[in-house]
Amino acid sequence: MAGAASLREELRSIFHPSDFSASSEVAFAHALKIALLAHAELNVLHVRDADNAHWADFPGVRQMLERWRVLPPGSPKSAVPALGIDVRKVMTEDSDPVAACLRYLERNPTDLVVLATHQHQGRERWLSKAVAEPLARQSRLVTLFLPSGVEGFVSREDGSAALRSVLIPVASEPRPDAAIEAARRIAAGLQAPQVAFTALNVGDPAAMPTVSFEPRAGWTWHTMTGRGDVVDTIVAVARECAADLIVMATQGHHGFLDALRGSTTERVVRHARCAVLGVPVGA
Repeated sequence: MAGAASLREELRSIFHPSDFSASSEVAFAHALKIALLAHAELNVLHVRDADNAHWADFPGVRQMLERWRVLPPGSPKSAVPALGIDVRKVMTEDSDPVAACLRYLERNPTDLVVLATHQHQGRERWLSKAVAEPLARQSRLVTLFLPSGVEGFVSREDGSAALRSVLIPVASEPRPDAAIEAARRIAAGLQAPQVAFTALNVGDPAAMPTVSFEPRAGWTWHTMTGRGDVVDTIVAVARECAADLIVMATQGHHGFLDALRGSTTERVVRHARCAVLGVPVGA
């Protein structure tokens, strides 16, 4: 229970932009689960532009909580805040979903963004523009990405969390401390009993940064090095260790090639088959 109490101190507000697609429902389940554990405010935003979206299209909070058996069937609206969370659903109109989300975040500061990638499966305006990567890059907030087609570590069906393997790519720059601490906190908050953490450095073994881990019953920490393309190696190792989550410290774009291809974190998100947590340095 100590892990959940720690989340309550660290997470007060969670932001989830939804395009009402199946991928967004997966992301919503993760946002709702974390909000429950943290007793946090959950803001769900849909940006409408000439589509036929209605309030009824928003994910059903009570329906999901009833399916998870957190609430009994037929619970009233008042049952949700009684659990210690406050869910707000907001619909706004804008031709630019990223700009609309950023304006909302300026007025409503948040501690964590949870979103699906490849929003092209959703409504019309989300179909024509990339949203996840530019939103995370410009907001500079800790962001949990759920790639399309990935169920993640929280079950939509029963709300159970299964976090057994976490991969943490590390380098001398940016320093990995924030990513390691974030990995520890989310595992503790989910009350994961047995987790294998793997710190991976791609490149010269001599460049492996010094990392410190917290000993805990049921948790194991490993370090390893790899060679080759950084993104390809991270994705391959994540597959080999059956990672449920990749946690990466990120600094954003740093040059012409990054501007063209995207940052390392963004490229990992595009190819990973598990959830990815991006932790901006200094966040």
